[in-house]
Amino acid sequence: MTALHDMTVAALAAELRAKKINATELAQHFLARSQADTFGAFLSFNPEATLAQAKEADAQLAAGTAGPLAGVPMAHKDIFVTTDFPTTAGSKILEGYRSPFDATVVRKLGVQAGGAGMVNVGKLNCDEFAMGSSNENSAYKPVTNPWDTSRVPGGSSGGSSAAVAARLVPAATGTDTGGSIRQPASFCGITGIKPTYGRASRYGMIAYASSLDQAGPMSRTAEDCALMLSAMCGPDLDRDSTSLDVPAENFARDLNAPLGGLRIGIPKEFFGEGLASGVRTAVDAALKEYEKLGVKLVPISLPRTELSIPVYYIIAPAEASSNLSRFDGVKFGHRTKDYTDLVSMYKRSRAEGFGEEVKRRIMTGAYVLSHGYYDAYYLQAQKIRRMISDDFQQAFKVCDVIAGPVAPTVAWKLGEKTDDPVANYLADIFTLPASLAGLPGMSVPAGFGENDMPVGLQLIGNYFKEAQLLNAAHRLQQATDFHLRQTGGAK
Repeated sequence: MTALHDMTVAALAAELRAKKINATELAQHFLARSQADTFGAFLSFNPEATLAQAKEADAQLAAGTAGPLAGVPMAHKDIFVTTDFPTTAGSKILEGYRSPFDATVVRKLGVQAGGAGMVNVGKLNCDEFAMGSSNENSAYKPVTNPWDTSRVPGGSSGGSSAAVAARLVPAATGTDTGGSIRQPASFCGITGIKPTYGRASRYGMIAYASSLDQAGPMSRTAEDCALMLSAMCGPDLDRDSTSLDVPAENFARDLNAPLGGLRIGIPKEFFGEGLASGVRTAVDAALKEYEKLGVKLVPISLPRTELSIPVYYIIAPAEASSNLSRFDGVKFGHRTKDYTDLVSMYKRSRAEGFGEEVKRRIMTGAYVLSHGYYDAYYLQAQKIRRMISDDFQQAFKVCDVIAGPVAPTVAWKLGEKTDDPVANYLADIFTLPASLAGLPGMSVPAGFGENDMPVGLQLIGNYFKEAQLLNAAHRLQQATDFHLRQTGGAK
């Protein structure tokens, strides 16, 4: 019999509906595994709340009122506010904070009326305020990669990716600002998707860069991601001004559609100097699998790919400097004990509460928005952002989906890039363009590269084409078994 922690979200949901297992048993099983976490993936638990949610899911299943994923355990990235668990955003400035409300994504996935019925096991570690590509920027502890604990899991959703890869939970939420779902999914050998910007509500998701941040699911399979994304998306116009007035849809509807005739664009800029040979070999092999499935590979160009790094690291810090100004020690969060007046309280509270990377990005953002530099930096970055988006639209005239590597390398060693922030930033070169354009993108396990570490294939779709992306990923997973491979820590 398959162990419970080796079962997918879809399989667990089916077992629960058939009454072969119950939600309380599942919650106890995954709580035990998660509380034994040795990877630094979790920041907090509330077993009483978890078991209460499981009990409610069991009652809904018995009454026939349950949501489609009722009773399936999962965990939330600690960027989403929750009433039953602390929310810290991986920062000391929010240590111990308890939200008076749940984020919309939490509510939609949960056991509340109208929710999908999933049970929250705990809150997951992340880079502070989602700023990082390695999960070494958490104020509490770094997360390690279950495939090799001397290496990073990626970031900022590193706790989410590590927890799923190690089978601590079958699924988790993540957030993607510049690649923070796709890159850790690639590094840990799992599946993750960022939907079109505005598809999932940002209400209750602690902001980093408001025009870029987007929530998405992380799990082992494309099918699981489709089921969760169907629950997460939908308009939230009263709470989120960036929410799109686009109805929720069933993203699993096309999962077994044939791929014959699908055109996959291969951008030459994603396969140049700097791409590790092992990563290229794995990606090329995945593309050959697609050809066997009847897909046509089409050469394309995204000429402004290299500009995505300076553009992103102007726009995102600018928005962060504004968003994080609310953390001043007045109404909530950390307040210094040593101050003489209001200004010194602001300065000391923020200096004590924020980590080095957050301070770096706040300072960068304040600089590019300052008088005399706004036009030269921020305004120019926004113009180039539009050009990057136009590049994608030109490409989609000749292809349906764009494919390439998620990252230039496999996961690097802990501490390897700690003293070189720019090296960390450069690792995002393949994920940033889709984020700047607001396009849906995902990472699908595609094999193994250097040091036998996982490699993800990135798939990028046009606006609102999540179902097409998920089907392409699902069909690849039917033809390969990389998403089923286990780390040593998953046993």
